[in-house]
Amino acid sequence: MTRLILASESPRRAALLRQIGLEFEVIPSSVAEEGTTAARPASYAKKLAKSKARAVSKQVDEGIIIGADTVVCLGDRIFGKPKDAEDAANTLKLLEGKVHRVVTGICVIDKRSETAVTKAVTTQVKFRKLDARLIDWYVRTGEPLDKAGSYGIQGRGAVLIEWIRGSYSNVVGLPLETLSVILEGMKAFADCK
Repeated sequence: MTRLILASESPRRAALLRQIGLEFEVIPSSVAEEGTTAARPASYAKKLAKSKARAVSKQVDEGIIIGADTVVCLGDRIFGKPKDAEDAANTLKLLEGKVHRVVTGICVIDKRSETAVTKAVTTQVKFRKLDARLIDWYVRTGEPLDKAGSYGIQGRGAVLIEWIRGSYSNVVGLPLETLSVILEGMKAFADCK
């Protein structure tokens, strides 16, 4: 059995891996997620995913390490996790009624062969029209405070969404379709179950 390591403390990413039956351990990286405005969204997400995977890869002698980072963007403006409730409400107002993109960078490192595969996956999401009361209610739930773009599609934030085009699991934080293809390419998917 191949040792599979998730380089993230995200409970959402862990839940997605469990959903598809993978056995894994969590070793969080200590990579900071700052400086989001300087880079293009896909480049930024891939760079952070690679940094997270590499940081954890240096701590272990064997296994396959998964690093990921998710950003929400409107045009080239990147929305990471909000600083506080006011920042979350402002982000939701900016996204209201618009189509935005959720971009997840994913990096998988195989310590056996010292190979790394890095990709970015984009999903389009359209928010419905939101009124101030709905935004206020959602922010008061506390749910948006630890999520890129200030919402969680897998939770109460689902009521904000009009439609999505692309991978649902990508919006949650880990594109399972892409991850499985990468693991299959490394001849590791079946070994991690």
